[in-house]
Amino acid sequence: MSHQDTSYLYTYSFYEEELDLCHLEMRSFFGFQSESNVLLSNIKVDPNRSPFMKHRLDIIFRGASQEEIIHKVRTLPKTTNSFKVVFVKNPDIPKGLQVPFEQRRQIEREVGQHIPGTANLKDPDSLFGLMFVNDQWVFGTYIESEPIWHYHQKKPQHYSTALNTRVARAVVNIAVPEPMGITAIDPCCGIGTVLIEALSMGISIKGSDINPLAIRGARENLIHFGYSTSIVQIKDIRHITERSDVVIMDMPYNLCSVLTDQEKRDMIQTAKLIGKKIVIVTIEPLDALIEEVGVSIVDRCIIKKGLTFQREVIVVRS
Repeated sequence: MSHQDTSYLYTYSFYEEELDLCHLEMRSFFGFQSESNVLLSNIKVDPNRSPFMKHRLDIIFRGASQEEIIHKVRTLPKTTNSFKVVFVKNPDIPKGLQVPFEQRRQIEREVGQHIPGTANLKDPDSLFGLMFVNDQWVFGTYIESEPIWHYHQKKPQHYSTALNTRVARAVVNIAVPEPMGITAIDPCCGIGTVLIEALSMGISIKGSDINPLAIRGARENLIHFGYSTSIVQIKDIRHITERSDVVIMDMPYNLCSVLTDQEKRDMIQTAKLIGKKIVIVTIEPLDALIEEVGVSIVDRCIIKKGLTFQREVIVVRS
């Protein structure tokens, strides 16, 4: 990492087969990817959004030593809220070189006792974080992510070829990194996995599918998580005319949904007409068809599952 003047420090955790997807999500949020498990940026992202983010540290102070941090925390304004200091482990440091547990607790106590206010180790109103990264100590407000996507795995209707909630959440972030004022559509929504992840992040999205059984399942899943079923309808993507800022399209695939090249071309062409940005998830090569339609691929990644199965996420601009 560079010594840039940044405000937010993110820590990441992911499986090896998710690395490419995680990097594409990073590039979508921040405009660049980190080659480590730590990322510094002046862009503020809710860590609950990403299935890969573990924590965010909103940096208040930096210091060359613990003593310098202690000197600086004494200058914090006194607050009526109780607090706790958390030593945040740097995931880039090998396990054998991590600061031992008791030493971490000691550092937390030493820093905490110099913060103006009331410490509460069991049920604090707020958390401060302290981390050693890039040869310096950083201190700030600490936010730990909540794996909301994990809760969404417990939906009543499932489909064997649907995206898992972790992947679906990352795909939504790639499609809509900044939700303010953005409208999205999922025209092949299936049982609504992408819809639920998007709605849980406050994204304005609608869904449709040509399969009535899929829509029935999507409606049941939406009701289960407290969302309106009015956002979904039975419709062929080629009949959609309403424009959106973003189209998220998981191309249908199974023994009952074998598409011809012309059908795939028509779907991409419709997506071009109704959306400014398109994120396509596919198990088949689509570059030639995308080029024929006349849209530009701006980014992509591979999602691997096991030794043989893989999907591709393709980001396209009209």
